Amino acid sequence: MTNISKDRHLVTFINVFTTDPSNQMRLVELLKQATSKYVQNARGFISSSLHRSLDGTKVTMYAQWRSMEDYHAMRKDPRPLPYLQEALTIAKFDSCSYEVVETYAGKEAKE
Repeated sequence: MTNISKDRHLVTFINVFTTDPSNQMRLVELLKQATSKYVQNARGFISSSLHRSLDGTKVTMYAQWRSMEDYHAMRKDPRPLPYLQEALTIAKFDSCSYEVVETYAGKEAKE
């Protein structure tokens, strides 16, 4: 489970894919397959959450890694590459790494 905390000192990636609504579910499937078959078993992988926009134009993945080195090692694995290459034929990709600086929870989070 994804646990967002400023005290964990993980590397966070927020990857945003922009696509035509007709391709959104195919994009989701490609990312699900790459992650479940290969990425989630990589050394240093902590968690990820896959989101799709309600308007059909975006797919976003929030991913946590133990270190930047672990993430780069996973990127050298050729096995998930066909899924990612196909994804890039139907979507524009924007990625950035982040550090969690603060988290907040509302009273509804406890229910």
